[in-house]
Amino acid sequence: MHGASELNMQYRTLPNTDLKVSAIAFGCMSTVASPTYPGAQEQLVIDTIHAAIDAGITLIDTAPMYGNGESERLLGLATVDRRDKVIIADKASGPTLSKDEILADCETSLKLLQTDYIDLYQIHWPRRQVPIHETIEALDILKKQGKVRHTGVCNFGPIDLGDWLPLVDCCCTDQVVYNMLMRAAEYELIPLCQKHNVGLLCYSPMAQGLLTGRYASADEVPEGRARTRHFAGTRPQANHGEAGCESQTFTAIAQFKSFCQQRNLNMAHAALAWLLHQPTVTAVLAGASRPDQASANALAADIKFTDAEVAELARITEPVKQHMGSSLDVWASTARTR
Repeated sequence: MHGASELNMQYRTLPNTDLKVSAIAFGCMSTVASPTYPGAQEQLVIDTIHAAIDAGITLIDTAPMYGNGESERLLGLATVDRRDKVIIADKASGPTLSKDEILADCETSLKLLQTDYIDLYQIHWPRRQVPIHETIEALDILKKQGKVRHTGVCNFGPIDLGDWLPLVDCCCTDQVVYNMLMRAAEYELIPLCQKHNVGLLCYSPMAQGLLTGRYASADEVPEGRARTRHFAGTRPQANHGEAGCESQTFTAIAQFKSFCQQRNLNMAHAALAWLLHQPTVTAVLAGASRPDQASANALAADIKFTDAEVAELARITEPVKQHMGSSLDVWASTARTR
């Protein structure tokens, strides 16, 4: 069905658990100020999270790195009286991921969230500063204490995930950048996740606004957002040092816009829906800074593409996929790998 007129949220089982989570999740990074987002006032953030919950969104993702704990604090305020309605995903973000560090960080997060437990506790970035088994031991302790229900990882490519999986009893999810303009996960990561029943949580699903149709050319994109390998390495704030693929990127965006116009689809909603048609995807994290945005994002779950339409969108973005390659880091040089 195209052009959903009323909410019909999908719910999917978080892999290796009995938890049902909304296919559209709420990402809290946009609730606090960053180089990409301006942030929002406290009451507006609370109202926005409430609107997401009212629209059927149950999975809400945050991290200590978002505003140095401010995102967690705001989420705690918003959910303290409706904790039973949400699945909270948080992260261990410390510099070394040592046992003591993770245990202490989790306590801090629990206090900020005003809760006794975190439903999904994720390693935010692979660090390799301490042996992996020490990090895993800390997660196991938290699970035995009941402070963490389930665990996963973020930003783990096939190398890091391949090293992680044999050492853990269960890894529910891997949260990575995945969108129509950044399809690196399709090369090696998705096959690995399929083999081991690991779900993907997709962040940056609208490619920082590129897939909303907001910008018609690379020159219109603000400096803070023109840092990825889609853009020339000569752009201000870019540090990847590569040529970029601006022509391919904006040709694909124009074709995607035409695709949506022909079907009377909102581009942002279509970008979210495309991800929900991909293998191993459990949920798509969409940020919002106003209640109406949160409610609108939820509608994307009701968009159903035919196999031919999914293939057409893959064809449109294939030149960008080929240029970007298999590196999951959209900001750094392809010489770096995970």
